[in-house]
Amino acid sequence: MDNLVILFVIVPLGSAFLIPIIGKFIPHFQKALSLLALLFLCTLILNYLFTGNSQCIIYKVAGWEAVENVPIGIYLVLDGLSAFLLLIINSIGFLVVFYSFSYMRKYTAENYFYTLLCLMIAGMNGVVLTGDLFNLYVFLEIAVIASYALVAFGIEKDELEASFKYQVLGGIASLLILLGISLLYWQTKTLNMADISHVISTQADSKTTLFIQIILITGFGIKGAMIPFHAWLPDAHSSAPSPISSMLSGVLIKAIGIYAIIRLFYNMFAITYEIALIITVIGTLSMVIGGLLAIGQWDLKRLLAYSSISQMGYVVIGIGMGMLILISNGDKMVASMAVAGGLFHLINHAVFKGLLFLNAGAIEYATGTRDLKQMGGLAKDMPVTSSTSMSASMAISGIPPFNGFFSKLLIIIAAIKGQYYLLAALAVLVSIITLAYFLKFQRYAFFNKTKYTGSALVKEVPFTMAFSMIVMGVLCLVLSLLIFPGIREIILSPAVEVLMETTEYSSKIIGL
Repeated sequence: MDNLVILFVIVPLGSAFLIPIIGKFIPHFQKALSLLALLFLCTLILNYLFTGNSQCIIYKVAGWEAVENVPIGIYLVLDGLSAFLLLIINSIGFLVVFYSFSYMRKYTAENYFYTLLCLMIAGMNGVVLTGDLFNLYVFLEIAVIASYALVAFGIEKDELEASFKYQVLGGIASLLILLGISLLYWQTKTLNMADISHVISTQADSKTTLFIQIILITGFGIKGAMIPFHAWLPDAHSSAPSPISSMLSGVLIKAIGIYAIIRLFYNMFAITYEIALIITVIGTLSMVIGGLLAIGQWDLKRLLAYSSISQMGYVVIGIGMGMLILISNGDKMVASMAVAGGLFHLINHAVFKGLLFLNAGAIEYATGTRDLKQMGGLAKDMPVTSSTSMSASMAISGIPPFNGFFSKLLIIIAAIKGQYYLLAALAVLVSIITLAYFLKFQRYAFFNKTKYTGSALVKEVPFTMAFSMIVMGVLCLVLSLLIFPGIREIILSPAVEVLMETTEYSSKIIGL
């Protein structure tokens, strides 16, 4: 497996290179290559996880070895946390590609779509694998530049406007991240994250480090659409083609925003109370305000976009609480539970929110509208879309036995055991609010007495779209098994252990 790590970047990048060249001459080449590439990567990461050999793998690009324990080359690091994210990125990407076979027929530039999608996946894979900050920035830019183009893919006025807003705010975020990286290099004379961690631990300049941390939280907070950095997300998600909305909400904001914050502030910087508090407050604001903003939406994809902000707040709260408990010398079991709840909700959100955006795309595909007021009675004509959206709605609302219930339960129990009673109460309240606006979605779209009266003949979507929705609907139940020992130890626990062993990351990579 050691020499196969680089394939997570090379395979999608190579696919993105071949599609626009060969796809012009061979019909459906772009679909077959994208699907096979992602199927191969899913197989690769599942093999790593299920062989029980989940040790940290370090791939040194071009064979550059460390000199006197100073890493001078580019490192790719595959550990429990990066494997967890790779599983999310490539499995959701695979289902989205399959869904796109039918959905993207209405567009004339399918070659460009699959090229950009492969580029975005290559960038995200690179972000979660890289061991140095400069290449994290490079891979991040590959992913977001592809996403800018995909948001504007329909080249209508609203799509171009949304993409422009996304680019402006994304550009500001990139500048802040690059500034933070530059200041870290000036302070530590290295870009390797493990080496930076070692150097910072021997320095006493805490004010400079705190300033850099705040800059990076702001930059990655914009990328992850955390409140108050969320302005780009509702327009971008509602304007993009639905498969891309699924990737943006289900995967992209996690890989280039939330993951980066988790990795840097657990494994590179020393945990401090101030930063832990900032992260927890941002998570709380996102959870509450995102939920309140979602209630009043009648555009289905905007409702889902604001809901993404709210649900990612749960993830950030779990991560932030874990930091607060660790820095206050609290019970490490409770901290571990909070982190596990946050990561559990991360994978759950990728599935149920990815599915909900695919459901929204199916409804728009069949009816030509995203306005809930113009829908009604679709359950009879679209049984697959109706049943899978009900599964996802129950999952995101935290209704047992669906997966969202167990991840939210872990976060709430950890908050109570850690004596963060306000966070526990808010988490329960927002879950009730979430149930309210998803019941609104179900009622107006599928069960309203006033039936859809548009000109389009409503029928169930084609097989490829239905298949992806069915698989994700099943996963909304199957992922509940992660709460049980045995399965949890294979997928979730290795990621939690990487974060709980905050100082081990540096020693595993550079031996210090």
